[in-house]
Amino acid sequence: MNSLQSPSAVVMVRPHEFVSNPETRHDNAFQTLAHRSAEATSAAAREEHDRAVEQLRDAGVTVHVFDDHGQQNTPDSVFPNNWFSTHPGGHIAIYPMFVPSRRRERRTDVIELLKQEYRVQDVIDYSGLEQDDLALEGTGAMVLDHVGRIAYTVKSNRADPVLLERFCTNFNYEPIAFEARDDAGRDVYHTNVLMGIGTHYALICLDMIIDAERRAAVQARLEESGRTVIDLSHDQIANFAGNTIELSGRDGLVLALSSRAKDALTPQQTDIIEDSATLLPLSVPTIETAGGSVRCMIAGIHLSRR
Repeated sequence: MNSLQSPSAVVMVRPHEFVSNPETRHDNAFQTLAHRSAEATSAAAREEHDRAVEQLRDAGVTVHVFDDHGQQNTPDSVFPNNWFSTHPGGHIAIYPMFVPSRRRERRTDVIELLKQEYRVQDVIDYSGLEQDDLALEGTGAMVLDHVGRIAYTVKSNRADPVLLERFCTNFNYEPIAFEARDDAGRDVYHTNVLMGIGTHYALICLDMIIDAERRAAVQARLEESGRTVIDLSHDQIANFAGNTIELSGRDGLVLALSSRAKDALTPQQTDIIEDSATLLPLSVPTIETAGGSVRCMIAGIHLSRR
């Protein structure tokens, strides 16, 4: 089964110099420090990545893997969903990133592979706007409803409102922006830590949306799309239960999420998901110390094969 929301092919980046990025630590409350040597941390992250790739392929998902050997000093390169996205009809977007080390993650070989193996009509590159200190960090900053054409976006320094409007105009999405904070009062930096949209359900921590009217509007739009809204708690978000991505596998839809995230879900929430998708837990505890989880590791390919 293929779903417009859920791609059957993805790009992932294999880390060789992985570390929790000091440049992003000040506004990413999900980051922690791994208590071991840099070499051991990097090796553990690489093993987690390779095991995740194997599990995705076993589920029938096509995975294009690119190595990052660290020459560009890109500690967050394992999270490629932030610097590019792909869209039905043959469209690619390249995004401006907030900190310098993340800007170095962009690579032409990824875009060239997509052009070679998939039908690409155009590439819209917004990255030059970094010179004006503007950022829109891809499907981290925006959680896209590809069916309803809505870009749910938490307001932050990673999602400039002018750029959001420009993206939505170019790619035909409706922007729905809102402010969100965790239970410690810290601003949420990326939308995809608090919500994920599947074909028949949506995972979201509604309580993180500060404004009550906006909160109700977001819930209403998700329900209008025919999805069951699974309301997550702050504790579940802290365990990356919102950082998920639904994919089309060999035998149907699968929800890729971390083992930690799966363990945080209640049996009732799991039952709702499993009505239409199979849970695919991936163990990535080292990678999660960098402040991102399974959703961040996967850049979906919403393009047609050549």
